[in-house]
Amino acid sequence: MSPARPAGHAARPPDFSAHEFRASLGMFATGVTIVTARTPDGSLIGLTANSFNSVSLSPPLVLWSLAHHAGSMAFFRNGSHYAINVLAADQQALAERFAARGIDRWADVAFTEGGNGAPLLDGAAASFECFNRSQYTEGDHVIFVGEVERCTHRPGASPLLFHGGRFYAEHPL
Repeated sequence: MSPARPAGHAARPPDFSAHEFRASLGMFATGVTIVTARTPDGSLIGLTANSFNSVSLSPPLVLWSLAHHAGSMAFFRNGSHYAINVLAADQQALAERFAARGIDRWADVAFTEGGNGAPLLDGAAASFECFNRSQYTEGDHVIFVGEVERCTHRPGASPLLFHGGRFYAEHPL
């Protein structure tokens, strides 16, 4: 569902390596989120993502992206709701757990159920409960646009940050 470009308009081939591109992207500091949902059979799914961004205030829209090869892609493509949990500075271990493979990501994780059924992680700096409004395939990822039905934040919470391949819990001004 990508918009078409006018005929004759195309990007030039890149003059850099995939490694250089990834390293350059890493210089943009981001917050860290865990996107969560409940499958139709009641199972919990979740993954760490730093591709979160706001889109619109009216209507309230946010976006995040997921690689095509992700194991949870089929559910997120077809599911109606999910939650985006913005992690607080003291939740690095949770970010690492939800980025790992081959483990029970949900073992001993404290959460409450959101209004749409998606888990809201205890201690998160903010959470956004979203309707799965639209999806756009671009390159090796799918961009998900969520319409925010509910949101909350923890006043005074410091965010967990990611920059240059490392987590940061303190952010001097």
